Amino acid sequence: MLIAKVIGTTVSTIKDEKLTGRKLMILRQTDEKGEPTGKPFVAIDTVNAGVGELVLTAAGSSARQTTITKDCPVDTVIMAVIDSLEVDGQLTFVKS
Repeated sequence: MLIAKVIGTTVSTIKDEKLTGRKLMILRQTDEKGEPTGKPFVAIDTVNAGVGELVLTAAGSSARQTTITKDCPVDTVIMAVIDSLEVDGQLTFVKS
């Protein structure tokens, strides 16, 4: 699992039929404080995340293990919206 921030959305009118009706969100990997560390990437949203939220993602074959993404051609999925992060006893992120 990776922590990422939702930085945008994307629209695709022509796509695999198994992706019809699914939100495609643009994410950027972050550290445990929510600071950007990686390149942007696209993920299927299964939890109705919004722009600006910190989320947990799964990639590879794990991305196809949710009810919504089973047998779909996806590489990354948003599977949770993060409310808070505590690292080494320190609260590093709290959703506002």
